[in-house]
Amino acid sequence: MNDISQGDVRLVELSRWLKEIVGFESFDIAPASGDASFRRYFRVVHNGDTYIVMDAPPSHENCRPFVAIAWAFGDLSLHVPQILKQDLVRGFLLLSDLGSKQYLSELNAESAERLYTDAIHTLIRLQAGSHQGIGLPPYDHALLLREMGLFRDWFIAQHLGLALDATQLQALEDAFQLLALAALEQPRVWVHRDYHSRNLMVTSQNNPGVLDFQDAVVGPMTYDLVSLLRDCYIKWPPSQVEEWVKYYLANAKQQGLLGGIELKQFMRWFDLMGVQRHLKAIGIFARLNIRDAKPVYLQDIPRTMSYVVEACGRWPEMAGLQRLLADEVLPAMAVRER
Repeated sequence: MNDISQGDVRLVELSRWLKEIVGFESFDIAPASGDASFRRYFRVVHNGDTYIVMDAPPSHENCRPFVAIAWAFGDLSLHVPQILKQDLVRGFLLLSDLGSKQYLSELNAESAERLYTDAIHTLIRLQAGSHQGIGLPPYDHALLLREMGLFRDWFIAQHLGLALDATQLQALEDAFQLLALAALEQPRVWVHRDYHSRNLMVTSQNNPGVLDFQDAVVGPMTYDLVSLLRDCYIKWPPSQVEEWVKYYLANAKQQGLLGGIELKQFMRWFDLMGVQRHLKAIGIFARLNIRDAKPVYLQDIPRTMSYVVEACGRWPEMAGLQRLLADEVLPAMAVRER
């Protein structure tokens, strides 16, 4: 077994669990990936086989949703990790290993069409099976607004240090309300909620492998699609994104998911859902830096903000938010980046 830092109490406890409860007498363990939450993942090699162990401290994380959703998604033939051993009290899970090839590292001009086609078909399979299995919490009006509040509280107020006046705050609130209502107009399906290039793994069979689904909800149809195609970590030309949206729309209609919804209506949902998600993401990136001392996510804010600006420019009802961004937010970002 690799040397275990005695200062890492959780890792010592996890290693003891692998030995005494799982039965791995001799093994190698090393970090597999980081996470924006308190969860950690380790890759374990035992007798030539590899596994993933999730460490989810019970004081901060709850493994139960992950376990329940893994079973439900697996029943839809999604390629999710198999749960081989669980200790929900201590917050340890032994999982099958889906490999180390994230979509983010494998995507390029040659691979994108194949990888996104696979991801779109997997997403449609998830959405088509939404009526089965467990009940997930609703992505309701309150949650949508609470998420967008992260942009106001953590990014505008704390990261940029801006004090908006009453008129500006009302414009922001009006935009939040409009975005929430646009999301709630949509057909409701199972929503992975983080369906993007860092949570999709390139696999030789049943591609992609799907990770990090424990926060799944029942909510707007376009949410996961915009997470995938307007990814905070990689950006594609708008014309290419629209072609992928059209491909999704045609295939979703074949599965009976959308009825008579036309492209213009769907693109409005897609754009406005993207604004909601990206405002939330920007707020989370700022919070990760300020509260959790994880500044690496700050580099993703300009890309994410560009999606918001572009989408606001396409829809007149977003003029108030567009003006606030142009007058206050973007100049403050430029000053901070100097």
